[in-house]
Amino acid sequence: MKKSFYFLGLALALAGCSQETSESSETIATDNNSLEELNAQKAIYTQQIDSLSLKLETVNSAIASLGGSEKRALITAFNAKTTLFEHNIEVQANIKTRQNVMMYPEFAGRLIKLYVAEGQSVKKGALLAVIDDAGIQDQLEQMNLQLELAKTTFERTQRLWEQKIGSEMMFLEAQTRYKAAQKQVDQMTQQLARTKIYAPFNGIIDEIPAKLGSNLAPGVTPILRIVNLNSMYAEADVPETYLPNITKGSKATVTIPVLNQIQTTTIHQTGNFIAPSNRTFRVEATLENPEKLIKPNLNARLSVVDYINPEAIMVPLRVIRESANGTSYVFVLTQPEANYGYTTEKRIVKLGKSKSELIEVLSGISSGELIVDEGVSTLVADQKVKRILE
Repeated sequence: MKKSFYFLGLALALAGCSQETSESSETIATDNNSLEELNAQKAIYTQQIDSLSLKLETVNSAIASLGGSEKRALITAFNAKTTLFEHNIEVQANIKTRQNVMMYPEFAGRLIKLYVAEGQSVKKGALLAVIDDAGIQDQLEQMNLQLELAKTTFERTQRLWEQKIGSEMMFLEAQTRYKAAQKQVDQMTQQLARTKIYAPFNGIIDEIPAKLGSNLAPGVTPILRIVNLNSMYAEADVPETYLPNITKGSKATVTIPVLNQIQTTTIHQTGNFIAPSNRTFRVEATLENPEKLIKPNLNARLSVVDYINPEAIMVPLRVIRESANGTSYVFVLTQPEANYGYTTEKRIVKLGKSKSELIEVLSGISSGELIVDEGVSTLVADQKVKRILE
């Protein structure tokens, strides 16, 4: 109330001076004055100016005492909030499938039959190709006849031996001949089976390098490739430093640039061996391939979540300041005043992991505090500032 009366008095005084000045101006304008009279008028006006300057200085001091003319730095600020934070690591990956086999012959011979074509789908156990057996089938039939004779002889000798007729030596010789013939038949049957190529799993015939009539060498000459595109996965080598944080079930994302495709998946297997050459361990992430567009050996990027904080305080990297000794700090607004006035406080913070221009603050600030954003580069501690609302 006293301040109100004070300003009212100052206003009336200034109004009176203004009226006097106006009247004097009229006198100058209407009178024809001499030099002496003009000097006298000048002295009067100079005195009035000095008086008004003193009164104006008093008014400015009063305004300054109330903070009306104080110059403050303009800044923006945001509220610190807790949020879910997931940190990812990204590594180069390669698309693979466990069911991708180039089939080689186990038997030397000429390729005489092909029952499939490239691009054809086949079921597990389907006959794919046949190699000339070079007479093995005829030998097997002859051995089966010998086996039947050996079996009949053994059974007859065994009956006689059970009736105490004949010698034990005759019984043992018949038994040995029968077992030997049986073993020979089994071996020849296995050898004959090697002349036929069967599908080891459901898949697609990708290519057939061998030609009908060509001679095949065991383990050397390829016959065909069969691929199953249903069981695809992304494989990558991850630095050993992430070993404690990446486990089976970790969330992951696979990006395949060629197909412009991104799949959300999980890590289904981690390696138990650290490669000494590059200090990495192997991880695998399963992939869905309903349209069969994903092929083995495609390049991909694997992003794996290695850290999760459900209540992290994230701030932009631009608000972080660093002192000469390497300590990180931010400016927090305190002591709120009228018209969005505040005082800055320098707050030391402990930083965590970063992601997309944001960084985690582990300690130093709490949720709900105002953190200075724009204008932070020119601030000092305990500085009076004014916040601009965005």
